[in-house]
Amino acid sequence: MANERELLKGNTPTLILTVLADGPQHGYAIASEIQKRSGDVLKFKHGTLYPALHALELEGLISGAWEHGASDRPRKVYRISDAGTAELAERLKSWREFSMAIDNVIGGKLDGQLA
Repeated sequence: MANERELLKGNTPTLILTVLADGPQHGYAIASEIQKRSGDVLKFKHGTLYPALHALELEGLISGAWEHGASDRPRKVYRISDAGTAELAERLKSWREFSMAIDNVIGGKLDGQLA
């Protein structure tokens, strides 16, 4: 599980941007969507998600605004910016190159065929 946490930490911004590319969401919905899309493998704690959202806001990659929903409790809803969309495209390109390189190195070892 520690390995997954380290991988998640470095890829959290990309995951958030990917979800927000599909439309605005509040923090809990972002975390839930990532968990759902990952088949319950990737789970965020508040201490991971909200600092990442704040950093993405400071970088101008997302914007957040407080909105009142059906409940009287306001929620901060995040939207990806044009800069965030461009950054996501770069991150996805880098991810594809990186994951392909890793796959080329480990190849069939993923099937439990260790020598």
